[in-house]
Amino acid sequence: MSSKIFSNGHLENRGGVLYIDGVSSLEIAEKFDTPLYVLAERRIRENYRRLYDALKKHYDKVRIYYSAKANTSLSVLKILESEGAYLDTVSPGEVFLALRASFTSDRILFTGTSVRDDELKFLVDSGVTINIDSLSQLRRLLSFHLPEMISVRVNPEIGAGHHEHCITAGRDSKFGIWEDDVIKAYKYAREAGVKKFGIQMHIGSGILTVEPFLLAAEKMLEIARHVHEEVGVDFDFIDFGGGLGVPYRPEEESLDLDLYAEKVLGLYLRRIGEYDLGEPWFFIEPGRYIVCDAGVLLTRVNTLKITPFKKFVGVDAGFNTLIRPAMYGSYHPIIVANRFDSAEEEVYDVAGPICESGDLLARDRRLPRISEGDLLAVLNVGAYGFSMSSQYNSRPRCGEVLVKDGEYALIRRKEDFESLLIGQELPSWLK
Repeated sequence: MSSKIFSNGHLENRGGVLYIDGVSSLEIAEKFDTPLYVLAERRIRENYRRLYDALKKHYDKVRIYYSAKANTSLSVLKILESEGAYLDTVSPGEVFLALRASFTSDRILFTGTSVRDDELKFLVDSGVTINIDSLSQLRRLLSFHLPEMISVRVNPEIGAGHHEHCITAGRDSKFGIWEDDVIKAYKYAREAGVKKFGIQMHIGSGILTVEPFLLAAEKMLEIARHVHEEVGVDFDFIDFGGGLGVPYRPEEESLDLDLYAEKVLGLYLRRIGEYDLGEPWFFIEPGRYIVCDAGVLLTRVNTLKITPFKKFVGVDAGFNTLIRPAMYGSYHPIIVANRFDSAEEEVYDVAGPICESGDLLARDRRLPRISEGDLLAVLNVGAYGFSMSSQYNSRPRCGEVLVKDGEYALIRRKEDFESLLIGQELPSWLK
């Protein structure tokens, strides 16, 4: 197993057993059952602080907006609220959770697409800053409310990401307003009486090199210059979105965070000076970078099946629990948590219980010789793990545990069969 697994410090091999920030994986799997998501609080805080410190070295007016869609567990939101983070939300539900987690409305930015009028009214009532995704959304919002500040999401025509579903800019993207319409949006808002403005972009997720960020930043800053010159807008903030990737595969290298901060903020400072844009706040919206490697999924082996062609390890977590391998073809490191010291000597497909051929957490993965009853740990699941889980095949969602310095607490109860009935009603003619 790659030594990179232990480079972050919260995962530890103690006598062949996986410990997560001082907590035995065997103990919590036995106590809370599997599948089970485990989140390390210390790692979340470390990731946030590392990024914030790297950026602040170059510019004082920096704000990190955690992208809540990566993981909306209340405990995660509370951790980041206590760190001083701001929040990027993409749905009214995320705004609701943010407020429950003690974020004040001035620390919440909403960036949605295909937003309904009743959702816009909820956002207005919540007092959050709205980042406009279309001219339609802008017209509908201004028909019943005049906000003090509006931001516009631009499509810089440059997209990047680890999978085509995660590329959020470019000619095929549904997100953002094209450059030709950006001037119209700001003129319309200003003529309606809006006084303060921001500008935002997001090009995609899981990016491990600096170049795509630089290309998109250059384009967006040029758009900001045109808006400033043609509409007379002064920007309170310029938001470069998220997309900071983390390595999943052993051969992948981490994003060079210091290089990212130096290059992107260096470009930013040069251009805002050249373009006479003042000193706007620099916003960034990381999600995956902050929570991904803080999460572990524990799953129990219940079946071994050998065919003439494959060796299958059947576990109790499927793509209802972790959909990324099925949806994106994603790779997640897997270790045998109860026999960490065993040599990797067999090749398996790790299969879940869902009635779909694509329900595989790993294909052709070299692992120690597996026995029924073993506990597997799937790593790097803190982002888009539980948040994308479902009740498909009528399987209740699993629980979540938070660990910190040898202590642990259940932060989400495992659902039971009664959970499958929540919200359902039989019509009178079927009763």
